[in-house]
Amino acid sequence: MVSDKDLVTDAATAEGGVIDIDEIVKKYDTEARYRSLKGWQAMLVSAIAVAMSVFHFYTAGFGLLDAAKQGAVHLSFTLVLVFLLYPVSSKSSKDRIPWYDVLFAIGAAYGCMYIVLNFEALGARSGLPTTMDLTMGFMTMALLLEATRRISNPVLPTLAVLSLLYCYFGRSMPSILAHRGFSIPRIVNHMYLGTEGIFGVPLGVSSTFVFMFILFGSVLEKTGMGRFIIDLSMALAGWSTGGPAKVAVLSSGLMGTISGSSVANVCTTGMFTIPLMKSVGYRPHFAGAVEAVASTGGQIMPPVMGAAAFIMAQMLGIPYIEVAIAAIVPALLYYGGVLVQVHLEATRLGLKGIPRDQLPPIWPLLRSQGFLLIPLVVIIYFLLAGYTPLKAAFNGIVVSYVLSFLNKQTMLTPKRLMEAFEAGARGAIGVACACATVGIVVGMATLTGLALRVAGTIIALSGGKLLSTLILAMCSSILLGTGLPTTANFIITSMMVAPSLLQLGVPALAAYMFVFYFGIAADLSPPVALAAYAGAGIAGSDPMKTGFTAFKLALAGFLVPYIYVYNPILLLIDYHPLPFAQAVATAVMGIFLLGMSTIGFYKAEMSVPFRALAMAGAFGLLIPGTKSDLFGLAVLITVHLWQTAKAKKARPTAGE
Repeated sequence: MVSDKDLVTDAATAEGGVIDIDEIVKKYDTEARYRSLKGWQAMLVSAIAVAMSVFHFYTAGFGLLDAAKQGAVHLSFTLVLVFLLYPVSSKSSKDRIPWYDVLFAIGAAYGCMYIVLNFEALGARSGLPTTMDLTMGFMTMALLLEATRRISNPVLPTLAVLSLLYCYFGRSMPSILAHRGFSIPRIVNHMYLGTEGIFGVPLGVSSTFVFMFILFGSVLEKTGMGRFIIDLSMALAGWSTGGPAKVAVLSSGLMGTISGSSVANVCTTGMFTIPLMKSVGYRPHFAGAVEAVASTGGQIMPPVMGAAAFIMAQMLGIPYIEVAIAAIVPALLYYGGVLVQVHLEATRLGLKGIPRDQLPPIWPLLRSQGFLLIPLVVIIYFLLAGYTPLKAAFNGIVVSYVLSFLNKQTMLTPKRLMEAFEAGARGAIGVACACATVGIVVGMATLTGLALRVAGTIIALSGGKLLSTLILAMCSSILLGTGLPTTANFIITSMMVAPSLLQLGVPALAAYMFVFYFGIAADLSPPVALAAYAGAGIAGSDPMKTGFTAFKLALAGFLVPYIYVYNPILLLIDYHPLPFAQAVATAVMGIFLLGMSTIGFYKAEMSVPFRALAMAGAFGLLIPGTKSDLFGLAVLITVHLWQTAKAKKARPTAGE
């Protein structure tokens, strides 16, 4: 979540007014709308949050509980914190906990811990729940939906409620959706006591891998990692043409390696980069869009990937590190496309970088704080060495703690360590609620068989043609991903949409990555482009204009999934060095041509016909095949020669 106000002390609008970051965050990030408690109530919430982190840290290092017990304790902590921290509505008290939320917290805790306290008895009577079992199940489900509504938005709990109604009213549905229907006891038993409901795989992943990586990110943040990332990005790119925009891309990409929220990423780095972009001449809507696109890309950047990488690995039955490595090239292509466009826009407008004497010197910066990067290297090492993500994150936290004492400014004192543990728990409860609630949707799909029906419908509408199916899958993923947190977004799209691609022979990893990318794209797709609107709030620009500009800047991200479906070697599927090198090289040239086409500039202004030609050449390079690659390469050479000559003619004395 957003923290470290020192990151933005110099950030202000071009007009000189200080931006109210809290208002922007609360407007677009529902997880930031928590109570500001004081006194014993604040201490109570802090103690519960720290206890939650200590529980997960201990079990990660010294042994997990049974999966159902681990998930139940995890959800118990989560629901208690949500009811104590988040008011029932915007009109409710923001500085104290009302009595009814205390009751809700106690009820939710007991409903979850009922699984732990009666674990053996529940297993003995599996499939034959008692009245008390069903009562606890109904109460827990109701409180979970209310908690998710508070910390997220009505979209996901509404979807869960519709799923429950669909389970019950199956006989009354149209023929394409009809099923035999299930009784309320059967539904509650499946969702509460089954392995494919609330306490299923999504919550299991949240209670292990996801929590530990969020905690790892919070510990890094308390060592000053956020400030270091921005300073390092400034040192690396701030001096170049349009430097501040490139800083936004680099810093948001790096921040995305430890962040799990597009909006939080926008507000963390954007408060610094957007005013800088405006100060050197970028238009406000373009500055806001650059930050939104760069921050959203953090969700597809390993290692965290908005926690979806862990779910994907579980679904595929492969090591997490394989998913993370496979995601590297597509993520770099996405960011490469953004960098090309911001560079061309800066060149077109004649924008300069920041003078080097106003930037942090890179070598002194690395000497004093470069050790902050070591924990990321340590995590990668342990993952490659065959350790589980859980153990790798545990070791990363330990290493971060030890290394923090190398610099007085980064030192994790007991107070700062407790603050990190509290922030980690707070940052994880939104994901936990989403995972538990989406478990209801998963339970509905397994109980009724809806997922296969949806996949069959998509294939029927597309006529069984792969390209048509991909387009329908893209639209479905964007629609389903609208307003959903990253993790819930991926689970739903992978369950409802990905099977249609699998039935047409698309490799499983490519199919899941495809729906994941387009589910994330909902954050940049008007009319519900939350990341773009948050960027517009900081930039002081029109939200819709910012949203459409972000959509244009992210165009490479909309094409990359098609590339790796048709050419899975980009995901390291059936890897061979020469074909892989050719695929990467042509993809890089393709996004370069694509950037020219969307910006309308390369060395000189491009006419509409040449923009169309560049777009055609981009598609030629992005589509696998030697003939299409040769066509695209010919277009690239033609555009380069023509635009170079045009630039020389316009500025005969200017240096190239």
